[in-house]
Amino acid sequence: IFRLLVGTLDVVLDSSARVAPYRILHQTQDSQVYWAVACGSSRKEITKHWEWLENNLLQTLSIFDNEEDITTFVKGKIHGIIAEENKNEQPQSEEDPGKFKEAELKMRKQFGMPEVEKLVNYYSCSYWKGRVPRQGWLYLTVNHLCFYSFLLGKEVTLVIQWVDVTQLEKNATLLFPECIKVSTRDSELYFSMFLNINETFKLMEQLANIAMRQLLDNESFLQDKSLPKPRKPLKNISALKRDLDARAKNECYRATFRLPKDECLDGHTDCTLWTPFNKMHIPGQMFVSNNYICFASKAEEACHLIIPLREVTIVEKADSSSVLPSPLSISTKSKMTFFFANLKDRDFLVQRISDFLQRTPSKKPCSSDREWNSPLAVSPTSALSNQPGNFCAGEVPTASQGLLKLFRRNSEELLGSKGAKEKMKEESWNIHFFEYGRGMCMYRTAKTRELVQKGIPENLRGELWLLFSGAWNEMVTHPGYYADLVEKSMGKYNLATEEIERDLHRSMPEHPAFQNELGIAALRRVLTAYAFRNPTIGYCQAMNIVTSVLLLYCNEEEAFWLLVALCERMLPDYYNTRVVGALVDQGIFEELTREYLPQLSEKMQDLGVISTISLSWFLTLFLSVMPFESAVVIVDCFFYEGIKFILQVSLAILDANMEKLLQCCDEGEAMTILGRYLDNVVNRQSVSPPIPHLHALLTSGDDPPLEIDIFELIKTSYEKFSNLKADDIEQMRFKQRLKVIQSLEDTAKKSVVRAVSGDIGFSIEELEELYVVFKAKYLMSCYWGNNRAAAARRDQSLPYLEQYRIDMEQFKELFISLTPWSCGAHTPVLAGRLFRLLDENRDSLINFKEFVTGMSGMYHGDLTEKLKVLYKLHLPPALNPEETESALEATSYFTEDVTTEGNATLSGLFLLAEEKGTSPQDYRYYLRMWAKEKESKKETIKDLPKMSQEQFIELCKTLYNMFSEDPVEQELYHAIATVASLLLRIGEVGKKFSNKPMRKSEDYKANNTQDPVSEEESPTSEQSQNSAVEQQPQADHEDKTCGDAQPEKTQQENQTLGDVSGEGQGSPLQLLSDDETKDDMSMSSYSMVSTGSLQCEDIADDTVLVGCEGSSSAARYGSTIDTDWSISFEQILASMLTETALVNYFEKKVDILQKIKDQKKVERQFSSSSDYELSSVSG
Repeated sequence: IFRLLVGTLDVVLDSSARVAPYRILHQTQDSQVYWAVACGSSRKEITKHWEWLENNLLQTLSIFDNEEDITTFVKGKIHGIIAEENKNEQPQSEEDPGKFKEAELKMRKQFGMPEVEKLVNYYSCSYWKGRVPRQGWLYLTVNHLCFYSFLLGKEVTLVIQWVDVTQLEKNATLLFPECIKVSTRDSELYFSMFLNINETFKLMEQLANIAMRQLLDNESFLQDKSLPKPRKPLKNISALKRDLDARAKNECYRATFRLPKDECLDGHTDCTLWTPFNKMHIPGQMFVSNNYICFASKAEEACHLIIPLREVTIVEKADSSSVLPSPLSISTKSKMTFFFANLKDRDFLVQRISDFLQRTPSKKPCSSDREWNSPLAVSPTSALSNQPGNFCAGEVPTASQGLLKLFRRNSEELLGSKGAKEKMKEESWNIHFFEYGRGMCMYRTAKTRELVQKGIPENLRGELWLLFSGAWNEMVTHPGYYADLVEKSMGKYNLATEEIERDLHRSMPEHPAFQNELGIAALRRVLTAYAFRNPTIGYCQAMNIVTSVLLLYCNEEEAFWLLVALCERMLPDYYNTRVVGALVDQGIFEELTREYLPQLSEKMQDLGVISTISLSWFLTLFLSVMPFESAVVIVDCFFYEGIKFILQVSLAILDANMEKLLQCCDEGEAMTILGRYLDNVVNRQSVSPPIPHLHALLTSGDDPPLEIDIFELIKTSYEKFSNLKADDIEQMRFKQRLKVIQSLEDTAKKSVVRAVSGDIGFSIEELEELYVVFKAKYLMSCYWGNNRAAAARRDQSLPYLEQYRIDMEQFKELFISLTPWSCGAHTPVLAGRLFRLLDENRDSLINFKEFVTGMSGMYHGDLTEKLKVLYKLHLPPALNPEETESALEATSYFTEDVTTEGNATLSGLFLLAEEKGTSPQDYRYYLRMWAKEKESKKETIKDLPKMSQEQFIELCKTLYNMFSEDPVEQELYHAIATVASLLLRIGEVGKKFSNKPMRKSEDYKANNTQDPVSEEESPTSEQSQNSAVEQQPQADHEDKTCGDAQPEKTQQENQTLGDVSGEGQGSPLQLLSDDETKDDMSMSSYSMVSTGSLQCEDIADDTVLVGCEGSSSAARYGSTIDTDWSISFEQILASMLTETALVNYFEKKVDILQKIKDQKKVERQFSSSSDYELSSVSG
């Protein structure tokens, strides 16, 4: 009934049934039927369609006499265009069904997504807006969750990035039995009425997980193109959905059987397996992949089996019988035969296995392989005598056994009761091997687990760790890999090797194996080899402790592959720079504490103990907090059970200390109780001599400590907490990973904001909002900008401030939406200049601090500070040489001003040193003093270089564009025209003094006398300005917005400022216009001054320049810029302060938070996909 209801609502309330606001219809006079030719969501879009019809279709219709022929022709033409369009798009996604492609196109159009944003699936559902459900469509793309609904004239559009999702959960409400809750930092969204809520929720989890992975290691989603095509066409399932389903199955398959990360499941089928140890046919599933055949029984503990194809010798179909239908026998090199039966498609299965067997390379056993039936017996003396020589000579390491065998003391314990017990354990395992098989093809049952819980004998520990962890598979399929890594990494030094060297002597220093160079050298090689294999992790503290224990029971190569299995599969993300995996499992531990030990949970939360203890327990697998003999038994069970066992034991430890912990007053007391307890967990069966433990200090007290047997602790953990399931833990890991990574991102945001807040005028709230926008723009480049430098792999070792950086195209997009200085079409030009100014290291990327520094210059500070930023934007390096007509003069002018001064100062210091006859130490002292002065000197307005005429004209052009949409634009135009006229005259007067020849001995005097003259001329200039004739016609809006440079120029547009350096010095510059009325061709007096010298479209035919030597036609149509003319920042500032309109404009406050809010509203919903395509390609 529920599904019928949803289906009916879909038909009645289908959002796709909304009529487009603009349509073009074809209808003949005598017909009542009309045909929809085109539709559009905006007037611009429909006009584009109409123009195409006018050019390509309407002219042809005149040749038809019959109306029916016209209708037939139009229908055929439109259908042909659609067919051609579909044909062009077919190769791009030929696997996707037609209906799905239609939904994808609708999604892109509706939400403004580019083509690179792929739709995974879409679902009909209701979104709860307040108390009213909105029926619509939920679109799940690779990077976004989108929802659209149009109901009873009301439209709802939602776009959420997966990287912003903080929580996903299925909830039950009173109205609906099931709904999905999506939480972000700002809101909680509820979706319900799904036809298949489990499928939808699972897909949402996968996509959110991919997004978290992107935040963690910057890996963008890559579709798997190698997926086999489905045998039957799948209705409405995209290739991406199939890809994600396959990934989920592969991950589950690899985790269940501990297989290498590149193993891909080919298929699975129901069957039964004959188990000789109990003479039964066990029902379960057979899984077949490229290199393995695996079996898992339906009853969890009944039987697991892994058969590597490299071990298989014969695969044959046996004769069917009523007792054993469709049997299949598989024989291996170790003389074991496995019988499967009740196979549905046996012939196809045999064919697939045969194909995989043909591709499996036949490898000879490598020299480092263990012989499972007879452990290698190498005498300690031979191992000790051979290895050091080999390593010192730089040869490939050939350690043949664990260090424990080389450094075992001849203890009497081996002959006593403990030795006898150890022998009994070994015998138990030998019997087990005889019944269940030995090596990778062993039947793994509840009996295997029981033996592991009782402790693995020391002689078998390395062998079984390799088997249960899956490390053996990777080792035998990569012969010589470790030796090559050691050879390549020898003599190489980096940050990881430095950290390794620092920690080598802290790794189990109490054990004799690591009190000499042999053990230390082996540990160094394994850790360094892994750091070179996986530079993302490199080296992390706690890896040394775990690796040192692995080396006690395995040779170097085996220890290396065990470390690979630990870091990359069994404890994912544990050993990266932010120990994300350990924090995730810590979150699971807290959740389990709330579930199993509710009384203790609240107390532990108040004390903050869990976050302290769990990291040390999980990262080192209890090796750093328990006596070695006991902790190694924990490691035994961990390699068999995985993280489930560590959580189980942790709960048992808290449970055992509950009463004492509930009475604790602070964290220190709780830590002491737990530390004392763990220090007294003993292994009475250990045959190795006890090793002093670092926590011995905690045992001091009045009462003798109570010893806890490790095997009793393990038994208790299974009795009380064995109902933990691996699948449930994986589900909890996803939930906690969202929480942990988002928490780390918040920490990073606070850290960055705190680092930049001291020097920036923005408030903490504004900086946090800016950081969110900045990071979002960076992430967009990762999944939409394929070739951008900013999308290069992020180095997690860098400080948070340097991890996110954007390029010029991204900066322009942010600048346009956030700047208070909107300049119309000129805004991107201004953005490019600011980017070049901020990019001090010239790597074409800027970080967050540089970004907010640029923004702060426009938003904060007084008029002087804001004008200083604007002034710098019109000098090199901000001003591109290509942006002005006389690039050479502009650049050389700037270089003269800055570098010459520096060189002169430097040479002066050397000269001073020589004149005084000082020693080299003395002039070095002066150099240091000079460098110190340069560093500490804060830039003042006097330090700013002077501006050339063309740079000044560019500045005027910017100001003209900046005022074009202001409410008081006419006042601002008049003010800037007045200031520009004044400054041009000041520049002329200044040029007269700069042209006078000056002797070198008078340089200092000349420089000092220039400023007073400039000051004296200001009143005169103002006086002459007042007498100037100025006529200010009204400028049309269209004239005001085209201040940017254009390549095509008419003669009128080529007008430039005449050479005003003629004889008539001091004559005022007057601007006259024949028409003072508002006209399309007229403009303000300012626009003539600011744009006359460059390529501008605003200059009218009837505009003339008066009062300069520009009356000749040559001067009027293209005279050159005056290179001797210059103006200083102080002169510009003083002039602008005389105009109230300009002062008010630059001192008005703009709310950046409102700008950010508007930018978020506009982004994606109202932008076309072509905009994104342009931005991603141009980067």
